Amino acid sequence: MKKFIVTLLALGCIAGGFAQKKQSKKKLFSGMYIQWGYNAETYTKSNIHIKMSNGNNFIVHNVIAHDKGDFDAIYKEPADISIPQYNYRFGFYLNKAHSKALELNFDHAKYVVTDGQKAHVTGTIDGVTVNADSILNPINFLHFEHTDGANWLHFNYVQQNNLVYTSSKSRPLITGVWKVGAGINIPRTDFTWRGDRYNNDFHIAGYNISVEAGARLFMTKKFFFEFTGKTGFVKYINALACTQHIKGNRATHSFGFLEAIATLGYDIKFK
Repeated sequence: MKKFIVTLLALGCIAGGFAQKKQSKKKLFSGMYIQWGYNAETYTKSNIHIKMSNGNNFIVHNVIAHDKGDFDAIYKEPADISIPQYNYRFGFYLNKAHSKALELNFDHAKYVVTDGQKAHVTGTIDGVTVNADSILNPINFLHFEHTDGANWLHFNYVQQNNLVYTSSKSRPLITGVWKVGAGINIPRTDFTWRGDRYNNDFHIAGYNISVEAGARLFMTKKFFFEFTGKTGFVKYINALACTQHIKGNRATHSFGFLEAIATLGYDIKFK
C-alpha cells in the first residue's frame, strides 16, 4: 500500500507539472490542490455471498460491520501516517475562480464484520444444505474484513463557492464544497475460515459511487482545513476470500456508508 501511495503522489506531481508546461499553448488547469487527512465510517447491513473452491456456496445475511479507526497510531507511531483510516486527494481547478475542479480521491476505509453476532446463513456448506442462524467467529465459522483497506479510488467533480471572506475582503475565509464521483475498489481482504486465516493481495474487486459536501476553512491563502460528510454505495464483485490452503475463493457483497472526513489541504496556483 505504501508503494501505491507513493506512485499516486508521483503521478499527481507529474500531472501538475504537465499542466503548467502546457499552459503556454492552452490552459488546461488553472491550479491544483493536495490534501491528506483521516476518516470514520458507519455501514449498512450487508449480505455476503461466499463461493469456495471446495464447493461451499453460501450467503451470510444482514451482516453488521464497523470501521477500525486506529487513530491511536497517530501518537503511538507518528512516523507511519498510513495506519489510521486515511484520505488523500489531488484536485485540478478548471477555472480561474477555482469554483470548479476535477479530483482524484482515495479513501482508505476499513470494514470489519463484527464477531459474535448471530446471522442467518443459507446455501451449501460441506455438501449439506443450510438455512439457519449461526454465530460468526473466526475459530468455528468465519471472520471477514477489509482492513488493509476497503480502498475506494474514484474521480470527483468538485464545486466550490465562497461563503465568508476575511475582514479585509482580500480572500475567502470559508468556502462550501460539494462533490460527486465514482470509481473502483482495490481491497486487501482478511478472511478467516474455521481458524485458517489469509490476508489476500490488493486487486480491483468492484466499484463505488458517492456524494460529498462540507466546507473549507482557509487559515492562509494556500493552507486550508476541509471538513466533509460523505455517503455512497460500494459493490464488491470478486473480493478474494482465500486461505493458505484453499485457493480460488471469492466473496461478493455490497453496502451503503456514511463517512466523516477531515483533511489538511494546500492550494497551488499555476502561473
